[in-house]
Amino acid sequence: MAAAFLVGSVGFVLGPFPGYLDLVGPAADGITFFVASIFFTTGGALQTVLAVPGREERGAGRAAWWTAVIQLVGTLSFNVTTFRALQVALDDPLYDRLVWRPDALGSICFLVSGVVAYRASARRGLLPLRRGPGWWQPGVNLLGCILFGIAAIAGYVVPGTGSMLDLAAANWTTAAGALCFLACAVAGLAAREPAAQPARSP
Repeated sequence: MAAAFLVGSVGFVLGPFPGYLDLVGPAADGITFFVASIFFTTGGALQTVLAVPGREERGAGRAAWWTAVIQLVGTLSFNVTTFRALQVALDDPLYDRLVWRPDALGSICFLVSGVVAYRASARRGLLPLRRGPGWWQPGVNLLGCILFGIAAIAGYVVPGTGSMLDLAAANWTTAAGALCFLACAVAGLAAREPAAQPARSP
């Protein structure tokens, strides 16, 4: 799960950079986003499966289930967004319905899932409780969700002009949000318990 989120995050960090676009071209850049979204969905599906046993438990178990399910819906929306973006030009009148709206829905789902996860985390008031490994992850994950939401707003294509509301803001907030998810994914991989070693004979 963490590995899938890591690969997906790397794709969403690379994709918005103008230097990367200049290097690989628009088609390869679009494919980068689409492939990254597939990895996000893979990670979201695995997270949902892992959350199934605790879905009836009050508190953290139920929160983990709802976080995973809502996030999975968001990743599926990003699958639609990134695939349609390969086919529909910015100045196409269908862009808003086929690309931007699924993107906005995916960002809303991410934001809701981030809020649910943060509310279920250990906190003192609104601030995270600095206790135990990974105490910072729910907050950083929520920050990434907020940045993706800002990217969706900035990426709105103004009717009649075929240009985004603020392309630079859409790019840097997408990359910054993906960096937040990347940090959480790396922490998730680092936290894995090592495989049990066979007992040595005396």
